[in-house]
Amino acid sequence: MNRYFRTGDDRAQGVAELFNRIAPRYDLINDLQSFGMHRWWKHELIDLCEIKPGETAVDLCCGTGDVAFRLAQRGATVTGLDFSSSMLDVARRRQQGVGKEVNIAWREGDAMNTGLPGKSFDVVTISYGLRNLSSWEVGLAEMLRLARPGARLAVLDFGKPDFGPWRSAYFGYLRFVVPVFGRLFCGDADTHGYIHPSLEAYPAQRGVDARMRELGLEHCRIVNLLGGVMSINLARVPRLIA
Repeated sequence: MNRYFRTGDDRAQGVAELFNRIAPRYDLINDLQSFGMHRWWKHELIDLCEIKPGETAVDLCCGTGDVAFRLAQRGATVTGLDFSSSMLDVARRRQQGVGKEVNIAWREGDAMNTGLPGKSFDVVTISYGLRNLSSWEVGLAEMLRLARPGARLAVLDFGKPDFGPWRSAYFGYLRFVVPVFGRLFCGDADTHGYIHPSLEAYPAQRGVDARMRELGLEHCRIVNLLGGVMSINLARVPRLIA
């Protein structure tokens, strides 16, 4: 049993403990466990959002700011929201080291109940966060609430490959190899062993796509990366929505 993976009302506390603990090494371990590919996956996410200079964007579960910085570099005015104060501290330090000004406001808050005004953003993103919420469905509904008519929604997260042997190999990597990074760099295998049970409990790309359609979103599609190991769910808010 992974001590950070909990269900029900205790889910948020376990996730908060996890990310506050791993924040100082989060970016390093992401590079190592993905062989640096997470950078390309995030770049692909930003390209698919088709961000335009002057638009507004919010990145939920923004962590140390990777996606928020990329959105701002495309000319967006960005809000980065996360409920881990330690992750936000890293994001703010990174912003101080950026050579040019980037228009990002960091905000501590809950992605399921952000407190941000509704229908305020042209782009709403969440990367490696929807899976970690107590209710991913509530998180997706909050993304829709924040989005203006015509806005783009994008979700990047671990996926579940359709091809059985590839899925088995990938899940084996998550179960037996990824926890080693947690033990080596955080002194705790459970910090990264958490990924496997959290993904098992998550409907991944197909479930998110189905829910987007149920919510009335348009142009819903799945972009699978590395054979479905990672995936991006995309959708647009109708111009006219009840």
